[in-house]
Amino acid sequence: MKDAVQTAAAPAAVGAYSQAVRSGGFLFVSGQIPLDPASGEMVGGGMREQIARVFANLAAVCEAAGAGVDDIVKLTVYLTDLSHFALVNEAMEERFARPFPARAAVGVAALPKGATVEAEAIVRLPPGGDSAA
Repeated sequence: MKDAVQTAAAPAAVGAYSQAVRSGGFLFVSGQIPLDPASGEMVGGGMREQIARVFANLAAVCEAAGAGVDDIVKLTVYLTDLSHFALVNEAMEERFARPFPARAAVGVAALPKGATVEAEAIVRLPPGGDSAA
């Protein structure tokens, strides 16, 4: 069984996918890029602001399913420039509590809408968070 999770607090899907899918006590969050959910446009500023927006979008989807970022067990971050890896680490130290989620950082040639960073997550839902809302 699987249920889609949708929230206006994160950018709408830009294709044939759900923002997240809840199944078997887990939430599988689709890749989030630094889009402002209100405008649908990329956030301004530098890489720090873009990474922060990606994590805020992930948090919004988690919250829509009754979870939080500290429930993320696996995070995959895609970067078009791996020289920003240290900024991802800094942002994670600011945003996540220990133990940090397992993580992979992958260098890619391009991302949707010209984004420079994207992240997807697997989230363990807290008790009661695994039922359809």
